[in-house]
Amino acid sequence: MDRNRHSRTVSWWLCLLTVILTLSSVATAEWKERVLYSFQGGAEAGSVPAGGVVFDKQGNLYGVTSDGGGVYQLAPPAQQGGAWTETVLYVFKGNTEGDGATPAGGLVIDVAGNLYGTTAYGGTGNCVLLGILVGCGTVYELSPPAQKGGAWTETVLYSFPTAKQGYFPSGDLVFDSSGNLYGATIFGGGFGTTCNGFYQYCGAVFELSPPKTKGTQWTEKVLHGFRGGTHGAAPNGGLVLDSKGAIYGTTFGGGDESGECGKGGCGTVFQLKPPTQKGGAWTGKVLFRFHGPDGANPAAGLAFGTTGNLYGTASAGATGGNGAVFELAVPTIGSLRWKETVLYRFSNGNDGTSPESALMFDAKGYLCGTALGGKTHLGVVFCLRPPKSGNLWPLTVLYNLIGPPDGSEPKAKLISDGLGNFYSTTQYGGTGRCQGGCGAVFEVSP
Repeated sequence: MDRNRHSRTVSWWLCLLTVILTLSSVATAEWKERVLYSFQGGAEAGSVPAGGVVFDKQGNLYGVTSDGGGVYQLAPPAQQGGAWTETVLYVFKGNTEGDGATPAGGLVIDVAGNLYGTTAYGGTGNCVLLGILVGCGTVYELSPPAQKGGAWTETVLYSFPTAKQGYFPSGDLVFDSSGNLYGATIFGGGFGTTCNGFYQYCGAVFELSPPKTKGTQWTEKVLHGFRGGTHGAAPNGGLVLDSKGAIYGTTFGGGDESGECGKGGCGTVFQLKPPTQKGGAWTGKVLFRFHGPDGANPAAGLAFGTTGNLYGTASAGATGGNGAVFELAVPTIGSLRWKETVLYRFSNGNDGTSPESALMFDAKGYLCGTALGGKTHLGVVFCLRPPKSGNLWPLTVLYNLIGPPDGSEPKAKLISDGLGNFYSTTQYGGTGRCQGGCGAVFEVSP
């Protein structure tokens, strides 16, 4: 065989092997999907769910809608296969009433069944947008009634008074073991002036501490204000805490502004360490700056693995700007550097694109989440399986959303009921009369 022919033969086999490996990295699983509830729009019925859902001990699901501004409950059916029952527990009244407006994150629930969340606007703060006083946002609590069937009670735990303390709280809150709440505001914080043309400052991470006497005000403290540029900007909610009380999260912008993302940056992963002495300052550190080819603009929080490594999604960058799933490994002995590994690059094919949800580990140790795009271009539910060797995790599409009357555009984290079933929301789709649907709550099961 002559050398040229041999070269062509080897090249042909290499190309074929590449195609086979590419196709084998994306599998499909015929999971079943069911829309549990379709939002119908309007002031009371609500639309565009903000964040995912949470369970209580009785199996009820809770969530919020950003349009219509309400907190809802979904009660499971008495008989298997029946319809879930939706109840609007509370509708926000807005800043004219000193109340919150426009929820921009999901809920967390405590052991007593109280719900906690944030609103992007509202409250008693002095923030102005386009010449209109809109408020700087709130943190609220919704408490169940003392007697079944009674009204739930909403309490504004904190109104951000000025942009310096935080503006536009977003994403899920998280509790520490002492009952303090931690969250992030996309803007505000007192630092940075070029992160957005309409909002002040570049974002903040805050702590909200409960009062010693029940019924009095919670105390807010800005733990870190982002400065933009290489320091990061626009922190996402969904923070996670380690056993020593350190906080980890992502910023959508900032970081590397010299690469393909240009001005505004590709985003960062950051750490905040608590002070060694009570009342001292928290210490902020950028653990990783995205550059584009390794992912860009993470739009959700992180998840811890069993060894302390961090896992998350980047909504852009990687292959063709379609986003990625990444791992950030704890520094090895003798090193201070966290190492990033891209576990999967989305192709905007059947596998999806632009993931904007945080990830969760299932009982098998698979990483599961949601993304846009997919075979139907309306979103996917996926899981990544740890590889037997190497760094690339094979992806399985569990379900392709198909749009009205099904859901479309999932952007929230999945939760599990412990039986292998997943639950979350879609921003659009369902049977509602909004253009493209008003959103839905769905279940996928094997």
